[in-house]
Amino acid sequence: MKEWTKEVEINAPIDHVWGLLNGTLEDMQKIMPQVVGHVPVKVTDEGVGSIYRQKYKEGKRIEEYDVETLEYVNNPGNKKLKVGFTLANMFEITALYELSQNDPQKTQFRYTSTNRPLKSFLKLFLLFSSNKVVVQFCERVKKFAEEEYEKTNVLVN
Repeated sequence: MKEWTKEVEINAPIDHVWGLLNGTLEDMQKIMPQVVGHVPVKVTDEGVGSIYRQKYKEGKRIEEYDVETLEYVNNPGNKKLKVGFTLANMFEITALYELSQNDPQKTQFRYTSTNRPLKSFLKLFLLFSSNKVVVQFCERVKKFAEEEYEKTNVLVN
């Protein structure tokens, strides 16, 4: 298994950032444009155990898989969402999004992704993988959250 973690400070309130990670399909697509479907299969009151059928477009191919919520915390100054899924019967993947509020206008965002190959020949592939995707994802979340928050502040003021 391989794990990557990246942390960034985002100049936007925690609830604004949370909406991108735990909101509608349209919100999710702002930071994960390859996700083309996100339909609830089973939704629990506490969040943990909820399952969503997700469709992911890679080139011309669309992969479909079930995403299960493994951890869910939605407190005012601390939010956490951990999901897990199996991709193409080749990898077990988890994504952990952790948000904490530094002050009313700043959010600390930590993203941790794990990837466990289900076939032995894929272990070698992971040896040469980098944290590039995790870094790019954090930068994308920061960019969209800050740009959107700035637009809403300009419209309000």
